[in-house]
Amino acid sequence: MLVFVTVGSTRFDALVQSVFSSSVLSSLSEKGYSNIVVQCGNSEFPYVHLLAQGEQSFQLEKDGVAIECWKFKPSLQVEYEEADLVISHAGSGTILDVLRMDKPLIVVPNPTLLDNHQEELASALEQLGHLKSSTTLQLARTIQDFDPSSLVKFPPFDGSKFQNLLDEEMGFI
Repeated sequence: MLVFVTVGSTRFDALVQSVFSSSVLSSLSEKGYSNIVVQCGNSEFPYVHLLAQGEQSFQLEKDGVAIECWKFKPSLQVEYEEADLVISHAGSGTILDVLRMDKPLIVVPNPTLLDNHQEELASALEQLGHLKSSTTLQLARTIQDFDPSSLVKFPPFDGSKFQNLLDEEMGFI
């Protein structure tokens, strides 16, 4: 089974370092995940030197898990589609993309970002049952305890709601 990890367009050193830790890799392996693809952005982590040598990506095996890592791609659609689990920063665009695909999602808010807005979004969606939120320090435990079947399906996009709100606000209805 495949896990896709993404930090989006930001730098999130703590998440990438956590994913490469033996505790997280062991938790993933115990849950049956044997392959991880990591989109690391410009994050610093123990293997970043493999990318600094002009390579666009690298592969290695650690703690029985095959890992592929790269910085950026124009689109993450294929990775989302292929993943059995997505672990992500808590950016709104990433969250919506993954939830609309009905993929199990663990988010790790980046506390270094302005106003810690990712934490607010992650907490709200976790309370609704759509995803699981974690910290980098608790990620291994979160993976161990995570049951994707307990997630509540995210509702499909309904563009008419915005149109109705706008029409009402403008006095058209």
